[in-house]
Amino acid sequence: PVSEDRSVPPKMAAQRRSLVHSGQQHSWTDDLPLCRLCGVGTAPNCVYSADGKSTQTHPNEDGHLCFRGDDGLFLYGVFNGYDGSRVSSFVSQTLTAELLLGQLNSSHSDSDVRRVLLQAFDVVEKSYFESIDDALAEKADLQAQLPEGVPFHQLSPQYQKNSERLRELEQEVSGGATAAVALILNNKLYVANVGSNRVLLCKCSSDRQNQVSQIGCPHTVDNEDELLRLAQLGLDVSRIKQAGVLLGQSSTRRIGDYRAKFNYSDVELLSAAKSKPIIAEPEIHGGQSLDGVTGFLLLMSEGLIRALEAAHGPEQANQEMVSMVAAELAQQGSVSAAAQAVVDRVRRLHRDAYASGRPPHGPSQPRGQSLPPPHCGSHEDMTLLLRTLGNSLDTALTPTQGERKKEGGETTLIPKKGGRFYPVSVPYSNNQSTSKTSVTLSLVMPSQGTLMNGSHAPPSQDETTPTLTNQSPTVTLQSSSTHTQSSSSSSGDGGSLFRQRGSQAAQPDETGRVEPYVDFTDFYRLWSAEHSDGPGGGAGAG
Repeated sequence: PVSEDRSVPPKMAAQRRSLVHSGQQHSWTDDLPLCRLCGVGTAPNCVYSADGKSTQTHPNEDGHLCFRGDDGLFLYGVFNGYDGSRVSSFVSQTLTAELLLGQLNSSHSDSDVRRVLLQAFDVVEKSYFESIDDALAEKADLQAQLPEGVPFHQLSPQYQKNSERLRELEQEVSGGATAAVALILNNKLYVANVGSNRVLLCKCSSDRQNQVSQIGCPHTVDNEDELLRLAQLGLDVSRIKQAGVLLGQSSTRRIGDYRAKFNYSDVELLSAAKSKPIIAEPEIHGGQSLDGVTGFLLLMSEGLIRALEAAHGPEQANQEMVSMVAAELAQQGSVSAAAQAVVDRVRRLHRDAYASGRPPHGPSQPRGQSLPPPHCGSHEDMTLLLRTLGNSLDTALTPTQGERKKEGGETTLIPKKGGRFYPVSVPYSNNQSTSKTSVTLSLVMPSQGTLMNGSHAPPSQDETTPTLTNQSPTVTLQSSSTHTQSSSSSSGDGGSLFRQRGSQAAQPDETGRVEPYVDFTDFYRLWSAEHSDGPGGGAGAG
């Protein structure tokens, strides 16, 4: 029976608690097998000063996991922590223990998997508050002893000591986390979301167009379903929507955060609630079959999403993110490098938006009046988890004289000596025009065979680096987005940004280089005209 398969013996449960609460310097999950089809990119939070310099304001509070279990099970997660990293770290360890220690196997149905996911989140929430029970009790006891309304400097030495201890305890028990979790079992995708992170599934169709779908909706005060749930608890949702945040966070669902779970009656906006208004119950989707699917799965922290939306606006954020990922998969040497390159690009876009003083969809400020947009004055920690599906690496890069190695249900590309990558550059629209244009960007690979690495050392046999064959695959990125004229083929000469090579081979020169196959002449001309100073617009463009 399913219930027997899913049940955890007392000995295993005790072992699980011992692992999670062992207090070792290194996490017990360090010894779990990682998924090699997955890559993670991260960037710390920062705030910009008036001179443009960036400063990290607190340690990174995000967390993530990407593990391979038994019986074809894969587990991924991105956790957006706040007010410290304690909760995000706790969730990543405990959730792994609740899902990868025999609770799931290939005999389970979709409903079984969804039930196990729901139970796992419930256990994680309860376990976290159990872990801070003693600290909360000590905190309540010290608060009861302190005299009310007496300034710190007027307290006796003992009370001052108690007050300092209270601050330490508050820091210890504060904070929470949102979570986006993806699980693959029997080649089916299941997604569980709590809070404001985002999950995107990109499928590459037979005609090499990326079809993007967002799985689930963020649990924020802009979510009508969440507002209905809060209204049913007796809350004034119009005031909540106007406030925009609840206890400093936009999420209406989160893990941890004792103030939101136990002290909500002391918060004016939440005091009328009949029961806990902020919950940790996940929204679960799946299972969605991945048979025959080529593409990739993205798990993104709220900080990454907000940084991109602050720089370029929210309308086409999903399509722009997918375009960047597809381009970096075609250019970078590994999935991890591609994920990190995308995060770095978003960080640069955000910084450039701050430096230019240009709000999304708006023109530059006149000379001498450039004021950085307030929404780009800072960004939070950013995390991107990228998991390739099917032959998505082959869509961008197919192996040259390479081999395929099957291990644990994963296909690893093993290049032979001398393999290398062809770079691919893709222009990204900053969405500042108001005209709607459907643009297809084709990343046309040269058809030339293997080129030597030159002075670079050849990759080792252990590296999982895909390389090109002597074919000419084309990756097509399509979105109905708002583009500048420079991103379309509507320039005066009717030319395209991409040179039409067809199947013509690109001959390398004596240095092993090939002729550039992307022509940005029109792009630079139009960009210079748009960004030139003075009322003449493009008068100074050369």
